[in-house]
Amino acid sequence: NPQVVICVPSGATAVERRAIHGSAKSAGARSVYLIQEPMAAALGAGLPIHEPSGSMVVDIGGGTTEVAVLSLDGIVYSRSVRVGGDKMDDVIIQYIRRTTNLLLGEMSAEKVKKEIGSATMPSDNEGMTVHIKGRDLMNGVPREIRVTEAMIAESLAEPVEQIVEAVKNALEATPPELAADIVDKGIMLTGGGALLRNLDTELRNRTGLPVSIAEDPLFCVVAGSGAVVENLKKWKDVLV
Repeated sequence: NPQVVICVPSGATAVERRAIHGSAKSAGARSVYLIQEPMAAALGAGLPIHEPSGSMVVDIGGGTTEVAVLSLDGIVYSRSVRVGGDKMDDVIIQYIRRTTNLLLGEMSAEKVKKEIGSATMPSDNEGMTVHIKGRDLMNGVPREIRVTEAMIAESLAEPVEQIVEAVKNALEATPPELAADIVDKGIMLTGGGALLRNLDTELRNRTGLPVSIAEDPLFCVVAGSGAVVENLKKWKDVLV
């Protein structure tokens, strides 16, 4: 019967947390601990969350984006917005459908996002290109089209804007002393969404702050949870 640490979005309700706790218990866990996702991401990214200075982490996962300011092993401010990698795939599918009458599958949309996805419009208004296959909605037969980086950047404009707004709201709500620390340290991006090309540049331009991507953004949350489960006594203060 193992001990289990599970990450939950910072916006998860008490009912949702109880459901997660109960599911893990039913699966055979001896004891279940919950940790907020931005806390686990900050730990996995190596941020000095135990120090009396402010650190800001933006964790862009599959379903949600978590924006948090942390200090002294606690979360000073956190906000969870339901925008992530899945929403990005969805807007690409809708955009291609609307502009070319081609229906893409989720895997194809994700492949396009990884290959030529960008948070900013390319300088030549076209950028890289890729050929994708899907089903023609006019006559129902398979068809291949050429998609440009500019098209994908245009389709991703809305989710990128939502992430930028969430970060700006967090900065507005941060106490002045901790805001001064963030000016020096900058913002740390984690999660698979942090790999979207030029997202760090867009955030840097819109906030005027340094923005860096964690060394292994995909595994920050897992690494942070692992560190907690290995030393529960040391990290008990960060659990919820």
